[in-house]
Amino acid sequence: MQTLSSLVLGTRHVAQGGFQTLENPATEELVAQASSAGIDYAKVVEWGRRVGGANLRALSFAERGALLAKCSAAIHGQRDALIEISRINGGTTRGDGKFDIDGATGTLTYYAQLGEKLGARAALLDGESVQLGRTARHSGVHIRVPRPGVAVHVNAFNFPAWGMMEKFACSILAGMPVIEKPGTSTALLAARIAELITEAGILPEGAFQFVCGSLGDALDHLGPQDVLAFTGSSGTGAKLRGNANLVRHNVRVTLECDSLNAAVLAPDVDESSEAYALFLRNVALDMTQKTGQKCTAVRRIFVPRERAAQVQADLVDALARIPVGDPADEKNRMGPLASKAQYEDVMKGVARLAGHGVVACGGATRLGSKGWFMAPTLVVAKDAHDPAHHAEEVFGPCASLLPYEGDASAAAALVNKGGGGLVCSAYGNDPAWTERFVLEAAPWHGRVWLASDKNADQALPPGMVLPHSIHGGPGRAGGGEELGAERGLEIYLQRTAVQGFKGTLDAAFGKPAQAAAGT
Repeated sequence: MQTLSSLVLGTRHVAQGGFQTLENPATEELVAQASSAGIDYAKVVEWGRRVGGANLRALSFAERGALLAKCSAAIHGQRDALIEISRINGGTTRGDGKFDIDGATGTLTYYAQLGEKLGARAALLDGESVQLGRTARHSGVHIRVPRPGVAVHVNAFNFPAWGMMEKFACSILAGMPVIEKPGTSTALLAARIAELITEAGILPEGAFQFVCGSLGDALDHLGPQDVLAFTGSSGTGAKLRGNANLVRHNVRVTLECDSLNAAVLAPDVDESSEAYALFLRNVALDMTQKTGQKCTAVRRIFVPRERAAQVQADLVDALARIPVGDPADEKNRMGPLASKAQYEDVMKGVARLAGHGVVACGGATRLGSKGWFMAPTLVVAKDAHDPAHHAEEVFGPCASLLPYEGDASAAAALVNKGGGGLVCSAYGNDPAWTERFVLEAAPWHGRVWLASDKNADQALPPGMVLPHSIHGGPGRAGGGEELGAERGLEIYLQRTAVQGFKGTLDAAFGKPAQAAAGT
C-alpha cells in the first residue's frame, strides 16, 4: 500500500502517523494511506507568501501563462497512467477518467493562452480612464494588481485533477502562490499530478505547495492579503467561512457548494425534435457520468405534466441501457461511488426521496457483494412543490422527475425553489418562453444553459464546466465564482483606483485596448 506525501517548504513531507486509508471503490482493496501530521502550517503559509509570491510577481502575465502551458504538457504526457490511477482510487471508467484529466489540461491550456494575450504587464487595466479635473489632465483609472498573499485551495473528492487545476490556473496566472489540499479519499490522482509538476521543476520556488491530509490550523495563519477557495459541502463551507481568523482579517473566501441543478423541458418541444432527443441524452449523461458525482449533475428534471409519463418511460429506457460495474471492464459505462462513506450517504438520500415519490428505476439497493455500486435512480415526485425534492442534494446517480403546470414563470419559480444553483438547463424552441424563463431563473443561477433545435447539434452538455464562463452560483451553491476567462483572476487581484496626471497613467498602465493586446 502506497504512503502519500505532502510537498511543502520545498521538500517532501512524510507523516509518521494519523493516516487515513484510500481504497479502490470497485474492489474495496486498500491502495494508499495519507496524513499531513507534523506539518508546521505557520511556516508553510509564510514561506508561500514570502518566497513563492515574490517569485511569481517578478514574472509577467505572459511568463506565468507559459508556466501553465508546461504544467499542462507534463500532465498530458502521463495521461494514460493518470487515467489508470483514477480508476484504481476513484472508481472511474476510462471515459470518466479522461473527462477529469482532460478537463485539467484543457483549463491550464486556456489560461496559458490568456496569459499570452495579457502580455508583459504587471497590472491589468479595469475599464476606461475617467476625467476627474477641469480637463482630462487629472484623471482616474482602476487597475488590478496581484495580492502579496497566498491562496489556500480546498478541493472536493470528485474531480481530483480538474477541480485542483481550475483553481491552480487562475491563481498562478494572477501571480498568487497556492497551497493545494485535495479531497483525501481520492487523493492518489491529485498527489501524482502534484509530483509531476514538482519533479518537472516548472514553477518557481514556493509557488506551489501540496498538502495530502488535513489542513490542521492553516486557516488560523491567513491574513488580509490571502485567499481561501473551497469546493465541497455547504455544511463544511459554512464552517470555513465562519472561521474566526478569516472573519477577523476579512480574508477573501470563495465557496462552491451544493447545487440542485435542474433540467427543464419547455411545453413546445415535440418528441420528434432534436431538442427532445438532446434533452434525453444530456439528462441520462449528467445523471451517470462520474456516477452522478458532479457538482453540475442534474438533480431535478422538470417536464410539463402532460408529458411526464412519456419522459419517464424514455428516461428509464435510456438509463437501463447504461452498463454498471467494475470500470476495469471497458464495457461498463458507470462505475461505483467513490467511497463507502459516499455510498452510504447517497443511499440515505435515495431512501429519503423515495418517501416523497415513486421509484421508477434503481433505488436504495446495493449492486453486488463487493464495491460501492448502485443503479441509476429516477424518483417521480408525487408533488413538484414538495420541499423534499428541493432541500438536499443527493450526490450520486439519482434525480427527481417533477411534473409542472403553467408557463415559463411557473417553471422558473419551481426551479428557483432549489435555493441557488450552479447550472440550469432549458430545452425550448419558443424564444418568448426562453427569454422569460432566463430572466426569472438567472438571479438564482451562476449559469443558464439553453438548447433548441437550432443549436442541438453543436451544444456541449450543460454539465461541462468551460473556462470561458463563470463557474459558481448564489445561495445554496456557495455564492462564489471561479473561471470565467479573466474574471477567474479577480479574487487573487486587488482592484485599486489610481488618480493623477493622465499622461502618467497612460504611460504606466496603457489603455484598455492596449492592455488586452499586451502592449
